[in-house]
Amino acid sequence: MKQTILCCLLIASSFVASAQDRAKDEKQINDQIDSMIADWNRHNFDNLSRYTTADFDWVNIVGHWWKGQKQNKFGLEAFHNSFFKNTPQKKSQTHVRFVTNDVAIVHLFWSVGAFYPPDGVNRGTNKMGDDKELATLVTVKQNGKWLITAGQNIVINEDAEKSNPVNYMPKE
Repeated sequence: MKQTILCCLLIASSFVASAQDRAKDEKQINDQIDSMIADWNRHNFDNLSRYTTADFDWVNIVGHWWKGQKQNKFGLEAFHNSFFKNTPQKKSQTHVRFVTNDVAIVHLFWSVGAFYPPDGVNRGTNKMGDDKELATLVTVKQNGKWLITAGQNIVINEDAEKSNPVNYMPKE
């Protein structure tokens, strides 16, 4: 009987410890996302290596695929020295799903302020931004620290969202 009680207590305590670790991990992931957004709002990406892996990949809303920290930093700086120069970004919410103890998928809802894209996108005349966006991030835990290793960003089309069939699924 004592062994059964002891076994139950050990199992219960492991669940509590696991939940506390998950909360701590989720906070650290959100802190890294906040660092990324702070860099965007400062228009300076010198801290990129603090919250991304060396092989960090990003696919932006117009389909540019930047591979590694060097390409990401260069691309971001080029854009922020021109049309994103005064464009703010703001996090709304995140949903974190742990795939393993060291890998998590994050759905990040955020918004970007208005900007005029360069020629070739909208001919530099049509304002973009002031929209809601959704990024999917892959984060990994390396040496006890959560880092973003991949991401892709889309603009949420609010008119299309109204016709999303999942919104009308029967409730279970």
